[in-house]
Amino acid sequence: MRPHRIAVLVLPGANPLDVGIISQIFAPRHGLGYELRHCSVTPGPVPGRDGLGYTVEYGLELLHDADTVVVTAFNTYESPPALPVLDALRGAAARGSRMVSICTAAFALAAAGLLDGRRATTHWQRTATLQRLYPEISVVSDVLFVDEGDVLTSAGLAAGIDLCLHMIRRDHGVQASNDVARTIIAAPYRSGGQPQLVPRSLPEPLGDVFAATREWALRRLNEPIGVPEMARHARVSTRTFGRRFVEDTGYTPMQWILRARVDMARWYLESSALGVEQIAGHVGLGTGANLRLHFQRILGTTPTEYRREFGGKLAGSGASATFFTAGRGEESTA
Repeated sequence: MRPHRIAVLVLPGANPLDVGIISQIFAPRHGLGYELRHCSVTPGPVPGRDGLGYTVEYGLELLHDADTVVVTAFNTYESPPALPVLDALRGAAARGSRMVSICTAAFALAAAGLLDGRRATTHWQRTATLQRLYPEISVVSDVLFVDEGDVLTSAGLAAGIDLCLHMIRRDHGVQASNDVARTIIAAPYRSGGQPQLVPRSLPEPLGDVFAATREWALRRLNEPIGVPEMARHARVSTRTFGRRFVEDTGYTPMQWILRARVDMARWYLESSALGVEQIAGHVGLGTGANLRLHFQRILGTTPTEYRREFGGKLAGSGASATFFTAGRGEESTA
């Protein structure tokens, strides 16, 4: 199979963190079959920001056969990129490339008309400007990233890590995403719906307690767990627990538990030969029908299709069942 070709479009004034994030996460050393190359309006030097510049090997022709095009943030976002850039972006999208923006690069996709009629996000300080300049877009102001299938946009800076890990999760499954996250020492998975900013600061001791409660819950996914049990462990009222849990993770406690169970089911489907009914029991979803229902609702596919796509990668390897949950990226070993 030929590699999955990723073209990274580095526009003048590009953010060095964005360029670095993409290069690290999709690096060939992770063994995921990505071919990563960088381009700009023309090959050669590209001025950056924050005292760093770049030298790229390719011009816009790189987008002609790219499977994924990632545009990095740039500091002149309120002015549309040059017409050849916009034409190249439109052409790549028309050919079926997956189009991705990090932070203010959403303005480039918007200028090319690729976000019209779609949900999209950017850095929280720029969402109002994006909505004002491009009213055809449904701008989501308080999420880490938005996945619209063939077009994905992220919030600023570190949210680019979350989006890139999400893409690996889509392409190769949960374990591959977790392995890359461990290699780069990043939180393995934060949901796209998690707020960019916590509305108010949580007292540090309470934050520690909630982290301990999430870890406690992860080790008991095969048992009945509800808000009263979690609140009791955290030693706060159920009302306080529910409200602050949403602030901390972007999910209600039971939404978080459900996604943790689905994530654990994904691991079993990737790494074991257990049947769907057995997996449902192991992860606390009770029946295979229940697992199928939530799998379809959250992931848009069935356990059988997921196993066909990602299964067999770890089975027989003797690896322990390491998985991470949506929300804060806690790790548990089963």
